[in-house]
Amino acid sequence: MSLNSLIKAVLATGGKAIGATLLCSLAAQAAYLKWEMVELPASSGASCGNGTPYRFFVNRTPFTSKTVVMFEGGGACWEKATCENKGGVQLAAVNPDGIPTNYMSDWNRQAHYGLVTPFTSRIDPLTSVQTQSWNIVYLTYCTGDVHAGNKVTTYSDATGSIAWYHRGAVNAKAVSDWMAANLPKPDVLLLTGFSAGGVGSTVTFPYMRTTVKAGKAALLADSGPLFWTPRDGDPAQYPSQPLHNKIRQVWGLDEPNGLATELITKYPGAGDTNNLGSVTAGLNKIFPNDRIGYAMFQEDMDFSAFSYTAFYPDISGAATDADRQAALNKRWRLDINNTLAHIPPAANMGYYIPNYRQINLSHCLTIVTFGDTGIKEANLANVGTFVDNLLDFSGKTPVIRALEQSRVKAPATNLSDLIAQIIGKSGLF
Repeated sequence: MSLNSLIKAVLATGGKAIGATLLCSLAAQAAYLKWEMVELPASSGASCGNGTPYRFFVNRTPFTSKTVVMFEGGGACWEKATCENKGGVQLAAVNPDGIPTNYMSDWNRQAHYGLVTPFTSRIDPLTSVQTQSWNIVYLTYCTGDVHAGNKVTTYSDATGSIAWYHRGAVNAKAVSDWMAANLPKPDVLLLTGFSAGGVGSTVTFPYMRTTVKAGKAALLADSGPLFWTPRDGDPAQYPSQPLHNKIRQVWGLDEPNGLATELITKYPGAGDTNNLGSVTAGLNKIFPNDRIGYAMFQEDMDFSAFSYTAFYPDISGAATDADRQAALNKRWRLDINNTLAHIPPAANMGYYIPNYRQINLSHCLTIVTFGDTGIKEANLANVGTFVDNLLDFSGKTPVIRALEQSRVKAPATNLSDLIAQIIGKSGLF
């Protein structure tokens, strides 16, 4: 029974059967307010990188149609060793062995009962956000292609060969189709994701948003930027150029059935397949009534390492860690500036870019807690302010555009910031 049907039934009885009707409804929908595992059939084309079934998780509520979809993060790969990731190294892909059925309840997995981010927690111990009362979809990550691939690639090294199923885009589409068939049409839809999920939420936004027929929609891509990078651009000016050209090939992005080709064919005014980052700047042209936001730290030492280490000898062969970090950050800031220069002057698109916080090498603003993500010089308390701004569909408020100028960390002025700074210094994340 839907919530509307429940209300009608209660009104029909004059309110006398409220308790009994509510209990019966909730009993019939036993998956409400707890994590439900969904395994997609092989016929959908969905799978993890190793060919095992693709599973994602849903936490429903009977009280609203509003829905948040969290695209999980966790590295990427374009060679055998980093796809298999047998050593569990940082610069590789997560979940190389697939998604177990108990993924959300296994403390050894990054989902941690949904506590990896306030967006997937019903009651978060550190951060409150309005989506905690919404339907929640946790789109897991096990393909090593930032949720964007559609190609089976064979990788080889001295130990042998593997066929790796880069099915990220296929998985996201199949989840969208499942949502359209099994969840209420959302009055409001928020797509978000951290790290690899930031890229995934961006490039699959058009398909998911239109498939579920959301009334209103917003995007918050956290620390997974698809930077402005011409295919034939000079790497000295466009540092992500070697990476983008590599993943075009191994993930099939601009092949005939690739996600980039599909997007630009359907929405020719939104970008150019010769510049993957053009999609970042072009989403507002496709959906002028939706609200689109990008967030990242200027001193992110994790996504920048993924982006540049394999392609620049001055980084991979740096004499000291300080030299390595300086080389990473120089390119990262250049990529940020290039991309911001091409963000169109539209009220429905913006960005939120503080300098750094110590948690997770300044990578991801929305994991663990929103604390210590403020831009004090602009009187912005934390990234939660940006979230609330994105979800303001009144038509009166443009999406925030904030790039922190100071490189000196402001002292904690509230308990949330203090806790985040303590967590960062502890080295736990």
